[in-house]
Amino acid sequence: MKIAAEHDIYDVVVVGLGPVGATLANLLGMSGAKVLVLEREALAYHLPRAVHFDDEVMRVFQWIGIAEKLLPKIRINPGMKFVSGDGELLLDWPRPQEESQHAWHPSWRFHQPDLEASLRQALETYPDVTIMNRCEAFMIDGLQDEVSIRFENMSNGEIKHVRASYLVGCDGARSLVRRFIESPMKDFGFHERWLVVDTVLKTNKPSLGDHSIQYCDATRPATYIRGPGKRRRWEISVNPSENSVDIAKEESVWNLLAAWLTPDEAEIERSAVYTFHSLVAKTWSKERLFIAGDAAHQTPPFMGQGMCAGIRDVANLAWKLVACLRHGHNPTLLDTYQTERKPNAEAFIETAIRLGHLINTANGKPALEAAIKSDDGHREMTSLYPPLGQGLGDGVHCGKQFSQPKNHLGQRMDDLYPYECLFVVENAMENEVKQLTGIDVASTSEFPSLKYYLDGLDAKGVLLRPDRYILGTGNTVDEIVELISLLPYDIKNGEGIK
Repeated sequence: MKIAAEHDIYDVVVVGLGPVGATLANLLGMSGAKVLVLEREALAYHLPRAVHFDDEVMRVFQWIGIAEKLLPKIRINPGMKFVSGDGELLLDWPRPQEESQHAWHPSWRFHQPDLEASLRQALETYPDVTIMNRCEAFMIDGLQDEVSIRFENMSNGEIKHVRASYLVGCDGARSLVRRFIESPMKDFGFHERWLVVDTVLKTNKPSLGDHSIQYCDATRPATYIRGPGKRRRWEISVNPSENSVDIAKEESVWNLLAAWLTPDEAEIERSAVYTFHSLVAKTWSKERLFIAGDAAHQTPPFMGQGMCAGIRDVANLAWKLVACLRHGHNPTLLDTYQTERKPNAEAFIETAIRLGHLINTANGKPALEAAIKSDDGHREMTSLYPPLGQGLGDGVHCGKQFSQPKNHLGQRMDDLYPYECLFVVENAMENEVKQLTGIDVASTSEFPSLKYYLDGLDAKGVLLRPDRYILGTGNTVDEIVELISLLPYDIKNGEGIK
């Protein structure tokens, strides 16, 4: 492992090596950036925490080369059912068992230690990414042209000082970096204690089912989650009068699980009480400091979007940092990180809160009204893809995600055109657009289904950002080529970081 020397200079320092920080370090590393990651723990956390990610996040994992490696260790999630105390189906959220527009299944269950191992293994392939475990940042100075960071090597007490062009805090809900940004939090008003119990079955128990179940009961709301392999999780509401320590003890846990499971059928891997929050930082950046993941927002878990939101954060931020490293510091570009991501994260939090109200009482009218009524009278939800907030680009489709088609060989578009800007055009325009711009072009001749996606946008060409959101659309070669003016710098794919 590389060791940071006194006064080393980096492109980006990342504080925190959880899934969000590790994903950011991978995106920066594969783009050629010199990165230092500071992680206060000696090893990755060995117990499960997050258990769900979606198709958009799987697409990010595809970019950094770990998606296929994850497949044997994860499972497709068939969906979630919201059931009343007397067994009535209140709300159905089926997750399609075919691939979505992102060329991956819409919902996955995973074991977080497996994901973190894959992310860290991928980081080992980048010679300019340095990881320092047992190192805790304690002083951050945002200077005019760089960031100065002091940290302690907690294994020997040594104090080190490094500099960087940018610093990103992926350091969790009690973020040090957020304190240096001095950001207050917007409170959405949802704060509840829940007991989280992770178990490993000793034998198969098909009666538990593969769907996640939200038991909507005002007395004792609960959630059942089917994980990969023999892993099963329950999340159980803690009443105000109950003691967090006592209710997490083994005897209490088995009493709460008695309706589903006995000690003969499973082992308890972990039981702990967590307080679920609904918070968003009002300020996500200051000069050259940024926050992402739980440092920027915290959501109730009822949509499984906590980690997903953090991965979306860094997918948005990484390419903008890379652009600044290649073309010069651009505050206008970097300001779009918050303006684009904050409304998107808030949309998920607000939906999770509505579902939380439904779980806490069988009369969850706001959640039911937000759902779609199906033909058989039950309520049904579909996957959410909120657009970005105001930022880069122009036009009615700006800020929407663009699909990922496959070619006739079954190859996904992003495997052939990695994490850079990309034109998508009809076949007749392919050569001219590429010659005039020097930017990669994916065409309808290579991916026939692109014609369907372009027709849906009423366009013959689209300029995509590296994170595969739409910058703008056009219908003539001149209109399409002109789309590059929507970026606040001159772009040329493959240009190295200075």
